[in-house]
Amino acid sequence: MTKLYITRHGQTEWNLEGRIQGQKDSKLTTLGEKQAEWLGERLKNVEIDVIISSSSGRAIRTAEIIRGKRNIEIVPNDNLREIHFGQWEGQLHAEIKKYWPDEYRNFWNFPHLYKPVGGETFLQVLDRVSNEVEKIISKYEGKNILIVTHAVVLKALIAYFENKDLMDFWSGAFMYPTCLNIVEIKEDSRKIVLQGDISHYQANEKVYND
Repeated sequence: MTKLYITRHGQTEWNLEGRIQGQKDSKLTTLGEKQAEWLGERLKNVEIDVIISSSSGRAIRTAEIIRGKRNIEIVPNDNLREIHFGQWEGQLHAEIKKYWPDEYRNFWNFPHLYKPVGGETFLQVLDRVSNEVEKIISKYEGKNILIVTHAVVLKALIAYFENKDLMDFWSGAFMYPTCLNIVEIKEDSRKIVLQGDISHYQANEKVYND
């Protein structure tokens, strides 16, 4: 059996500021580093064979903290980077909601109608990450794989494994920083056995922004 342990990066400075990150980047906060440490402690007895991380700095740093002192290779992967938000990247949610109200509403409520302002559609992200995860599953068959990525990519992977309609993209668990998702791969079956779990949190801290 191949087992995927999939998580999101820890809280970042732009999360706190309410800025869209996408394929731009900001550093983990002190809490974000703690969130990664908590997940690392939770997974310390799991024999992880390889860590595949989005090549964005916030994801790589999260992967490094989760790995700790273990001798596990971290493989950066451009195709696991967050959705490209185009002109929205680096801007405050409040600004985006003011200047692109229809697009912002569709992004969160009607993903099948969302048209990006110079970035990616949800379908493009789904295509990108589903193709990549199938390559990963094929290459590391029978292994335990930790994937460190981003909120929209995580939801895209869940949507892919559950074969959701695009309009249901946001349904299911919210993807908090360093939440844990586990997918078991057996031959042609893919079963999500854990989704959006934050039971490793040692404080009641939650982040709702990108």
